[in-house]
Amino acid sequence: ARRRGAPIFAEVAGFGMSADAHHITAPAETGDGAQASMRAALKDARMNPEDLQYINAHGTSTPLGDAAETRAVRSVFGAHADKLAVSSTKSTTGHLLGAAGAVEAVFSILAIRDQVAPPTINLHKPGPDCDLDYVPNTARKMPINAVLSNSFGFGGTNGSLVFRRV
Repeated sequence: ARRRGAPIFAEVAGFGMSADAHHITAPAETGDGAQASMRAALKDARMNPEDLQYINAHGTSTPLGDAAETRAVRSVFGAHADKLAVSSTKSTTGHLLGAAGAVEAVFSILAIRDQVAPPTINLHKPGPDCDLDYVPNTARKMPINAVLSNSFGFGGTNGSLVFRRV
Protein backbone atom coordinates (compact mmCIF):
# COMPACT_ATOMS: atom_id res chain seq x y z
CA ALA A 1 0.00 0.00 0.00
CA ARG A 2 2.81 2.41 0.85
CA ARG A 3 4.54 1.65 -2.45
CA ARG A 4 1.32 2.48 -4.29
CA GLY A 5 0.74 5.58 -2.21
CA ALA A 6 -2.53 4.17 -0.90
CA PRO A 7 -3.75 5.37 2.49
CA ILE A 8 -3.47 2.82 5.30
CA PHE A 9 -6.41 3.07 7.66
CA ALA A 10 -5.51 0.26 10.07
CA GLU A 11 -3.61 -2.96 10.49
CA VAL A 12 -4.76 -6.40 11.54
CA ALA A 13 -3.09 -6.58 14.92
CA GLY A 14 -4.47 -9.88 16.17
CA PHE A 15 -6.70 -12.85 15.47
CA GLY A 16 -8.31 -15.36 17.77
CA MET A 17 -10.63 -18.28 17.28
CA SER A 18 -12.26 -21.02 19.27
CA ALA A 19 -14.63 -23.91 18.75
CA ASP A 20 -16.82 -24.65 21.73
CA ALA A 21 -19.29 -27.03 20.00
CA HIS A 22 -21.84 -26.22 22.70
CA HIS A 23 -24.97 -26.58 20.55
CA ILE A 24 -25.84 -26.49 16.87
CA THR A 25 -27.56 -23.07 17.15
CA ALA A 26 -27.34 -21.78 20.75
CA PRO A 27 -24.20 -20.28 22.30
CA ALA A 28 -23.03 -21.35 25.74
CA GLU A 29 -24.83 -19.02 28.17
CA THR A 30 -21.53 -18.17 29.84
CA GLY A 31 -20.03 -17.08 26.53
CA ASP A 32 -17.01 -19.35 27.07
CA GLY A 33 -16.27 -19.76 23.36
CA ALA A 34 -16.59 -16.03 22.72
CA GLN A 35 -14.33 -15.31 25.70
CA ALA A 36 -11.66 -17.67 24.40
CA SER A 37 -11.79 -16.10 20.94
CA MET A 38 -11.49 -12.52 22.24
CA ARG A 39 -8.71 -13.41 24.69
CA ALA A 40 -6.75 -15.14 21.91
CA ALA A 41 -7.13 -12.12 19.61
CA LEU A 42 -5.89 -9.74 22.32
CA LYS A 43 -2.98 -12.04 23.13
CA ASP A 44 -2.04 -12.32 19.43
CA ALA A 45 -2.17 -8.51 19.16
CA ARG A 46 -0.05 -8.18 22.33
CA MET A 47 -2.65 -5.76 23.63
CA ASN A 48 -4.45 -5.35 26.93
CA PRO A 49 -8.23 -5.04 27.14
CA GLU A 50 -7.81 -1.39 28.18
CA ASP A 51 -6.14 -0.63 24.82
CA LEU A 52 -9.46 -0.95 22.96
CA GLN A 53 -12.17 1.67 22.58
CA TYR A 54 -14.76 -0.06 20.38
CA ILE A 55 -16.18 -3.53 19.76
CA ASN A 56 -18.11 -4.46 16.64
CA ALA A 57 -20.25 -7.11 18.29
CA HIS A 58 -21.51 -10.24 16.60
CA GLY A 59 -24.84 -8.91 17.89
CA THR A 60 -27.57 -10.79 16.03
CA SER A 61 -30.34 -9.42 18.28
CA THR A 62 -31.16 -12.84 19.70
CA PRO A 63 -31.81 -13.02 23.45
CA LEU A 64 -29.41 -15.95 24.00
CA GLY A 65 -26.64 -14.70 21.72
CA ASP A 66 -26.62 -11.08 22.83
CA ALA A 67 -26.69 -12.00 26.53
CA ALA A 68 -23.87 -14.53 26.09
CA GLU A 69 -21.74 -12.02 24.15
CA THR A 70 -22.38 -9.38 26.83
CA ARG A 71 -21.25 -11.82 29.54
CA ALA A 72 -18.17 -12.70 27.50
CA VAL A 73 -17.25 -9.03 26.99
CA ARG A 74 -17.66 -8.37 30.72
CA SER A 75 -15.48 -11.39 31.54
CA VAL A 76 -12.68 -10.43 29.14
CA PHE A 77 -12.72 -6.66 29.67
CA GLY A 78 -13.65 -6.45 33.35
CA ALA A 79 -14.35 -2.89 34.55
CA HIS A 80 -13.13 -1.55 31.18
CA ALA A 81 -16.26 -3.04 29.57
CA ASP A 82 -18.20 -0.03 30.89
CA LYS A 83 -15.87 2.33 28.99
CA LEU A 84 -16.23 0.57 25.63
CA ALA A 85 -18.56 1.51 22.81
CA VAL A 86 -20.12 -1.75 21.59
CA SER A 87 -22.41 -1.84 18.58
CA SER A 88 -23.92 -4.27 16.14
CA THR A 89 -23.69 -3.16 12.54
CA LYS A 90 -25.98 -6.09 11.66
CA SER A 91 -28.76 -3.76 12.82
CA THR A 92 -28.02 -1.73 9.68
CA THR A 93 -26.96 -4.38 7.17
CA GLY A 94 -28.94 -7.40 8.30
CA HIS A 95 -27.15 -10.71 8.79
CA LEU A 96 -25.00 -11.29 5.73
CA LEU A 97 -24.20 -14.87 6.78
CA GLY A 98 -20.81 -15.83 5.27
CA ALA A 99 -20.06 -12.21 4.33
CA ALA A 100 -20.93 -10.78 7.76
CA GLY A 101 -17.42 -10.99 9.23
CA ALA A 102 -15.81 -9.33 6.21
CA VAL A 103 -18.31 -6.47 6.10
CA GLU A 104 -18.03 -5.96 9.87
CA ALA A 105 -14.24 -5.85 9.53
CA VAL A 106 -14.71 -2.99 7.05
CA PHE A 107 -17.03 -1.19 9.51
CA SER A 108 -14.37 -1.68 12.21
CA ILE A 109 -11.61 -0.21 10.06
CA LEU A 110 -13.82 2.72 9.05
CA ALA A 111 -14.52 3.35 12.75
CA ILE A 112 -10.77 3.85 13.21
CA ARG A 113 -10.41 5.96 10.06
CA ASP A 114 -13.38 8.21 10.78
CA GLN A 115 -13.15 8.16 14.61
CA VAL A 116 -16.84 7.23 14.76
CA ALA A 117 -18.50 4.30 16.50
CA PRO A 118 -21.35 3.12 14.29
CA PRO A 119 -24.75 2.87 15.94
CA THR A 120 -26.92 -0.07 16.82
CA ILE A 121 -30.05 1.18 15.08
CA ASN A 122 -33.57 0.45 16.29
CA LEU A 123 -32.29 -0.31 19.79
CA HIS A 124 -34.88 1.02 22.22
CA LYS A 125 -35.01 -1.57 25.01
CA PRO A 126 -31.98 -3.86 25.43
CA GLY A 127 -32.58 -7.25 27.00
CA PRO A 128 -32.26 -7.59 30.79
CA ASP A 129 -28.80 -9.18 30.51
CA CYS A 130 -27.55 -6.64 27.96
CA ASP A 131 -26.06 -3.75 29.91
CA LEU A 132 -23.15 -2.43 27.86
CA ASP A 133 -22.99 0.86 25.93
CA TYR A 134 -24.47 -0.32 22.63
CA VAL A 135 -24.28 3.11 20.90
CA PRO A 136 -28.06 3.17 20.48
CA ASN A 137 -29.54 4.67 17.31
CA THR A 138 -26.96 7.41 16.63
CA ALA A 139 -23.31 7.14 15.59
CA ARG A 140 -20.83 8.57 18.08
CA LYS A 141 -17.75 10.65 17.29
CA MET A 142 -15.01 9.48 19.67
CA PRO A 143 -11.29 8.65 19.73
CA ILE A 144 -10.82 5.12 18.36
CA ASN A 145 -7.34 3.63 18.02
CA ALA A 146 -8.09 -0.07 18.44
CA VAL A 147 -11.15 -2.19 17.69
CA LEU A 148 -12.25 -5.78 18.25
CA SER A 149 -14.63 -7.36 15.73
CA ASN A 150 -16.49 -10.55 16.72
CA SER A 151 -17.97 -13.24 14.48
CA PHE A 152 -19.62 -16.18 16.20
CA GLY A 153 -21.23 -18.95 14.17
CA PHE A 154 -23.56 -21.87 14.53
CA GLY A 155 -22.01 -24.91 16.11
CA GLY A 156 -19.70 -22.82 18.28
CA THR A 157 -17.24 -21.49 15.71
CA ASN A 158 -15.91 -18.17 17.02
CA GLY A 159 -13.55 -15.64 15.49
CA SER A 160 -12.31 -12.27 16.72
CA LEU A 161 -10.08 -9.73 14.98
CA VAL A 162 -8.21 -6.80 16.50
CA PHE A 163 -7.52 -3.81 14.28
CA ARG A 164 -5.42 -0.82 15.29
CA ARG A 165 -4.50 2.55 13.90
CA VAL A 166 -1.20 2.61 12.03
